[in-house]
Amino acid sequence: MIFQREAVQIESKDYFLAGEVLADFLEAFDFTIYKKEKLKGWISFRITPDYHAISLPKAPMGGFWLERGLDSQVIEEFIAYVLEELKSLGVKHVKIIQAPKPYSEDADLINYLLYHSGFVQEKLQAHHFFCGTKRMKKFIQSESSPFSKKLKNQKLELCISSIQNFNFLQEIVSWNKRRGYQVNLEESRLIQQVSSFPERYFLISLKNEGIAQAHSLAVKLSSNSMYYYLSAVDPNTKFKHLGDLLLWGLFQLAVDEKVEFIDLGSSETDSGANHSLMFFKAKFSNDVFNKIIWIKDI
Repeated sequence: MIFQREAVQIESKDYFLAGEVLADFLEAFDFTIYKKEKLKGWISFRITPDYHAISLPKAPMGGFWLERGLDSQVIEEFIAYVLEELKSLGVKHVKIIQAPKPYSEDADLINYLLYHSGFVQEKLQAHHFFCGTKRMKKFIQSESSPFSKKLKNQKLELCISSIQNFNFLQEIVSWNKRRGYQVNLEESRLIQQVSSFPERYFLISLKNEGIAQAHSLAVKLSSNSMYYYLSAVDPNTKFKHLGDLLLWGLFQLAVDEKVEFIDLGSSETDSGANHSLMFFKAKFSNDVFNKIIWIKDI
């Protein structure tokens, strides 16, 4: 095995956000594992002006993305190599946002080895998932009739498409603010991402007579996954079950895109678990996995 530090490479990564250039960071590096010139794993960092290393800032997750079956000793040695390289760059503090298990089958092993490498758990977030391509198809088949009736009875149109313009962003922000929800959206950054990777982003909308009542944004973070990102419902709408219908559209999209799992994201507030949101997502999930944020001073 060969460990390397190199400039950020985007072509070799299925997780496209790992190649994002962020203006307010000093440097960006990939740390990689190669075996016989084949990429076997990587982790990408951004370095802040005060020499904190983060993998990956402003993204849903970062962490180690390793091929299945790497020996635990190799992974531990790779972690040690990364820490030593970061230290040589003057880094004082490391943060790793490790992706939940469906993105990496060895996630539990990685978390175990991070703990034994001196990392401390700063935060833990529970993500609801629906896993299994065949299960998705069965869900679509079994629930097609009741969801179709909900749409027909309310004269709603379910629209699923690539993103042609960004007018929906203003509606999402406005609707959520009017509901009293905090909105953390860097609009220019999102527009740049969509422009660079239009095949990865999808808009799901519910309309009545051409007027939008609800929106959701879906992202293929990896080729085998669909991530439920932004969503909002017009607080003045008279229509019902719009949250359920948006997720119904998400499942249709996931089946069409032939992904292996859907990530419905975390459900929490500043004070703890958002139980009502977790209850809602539980209706559309068949498993829960944790995303762990690890930190270490070096």
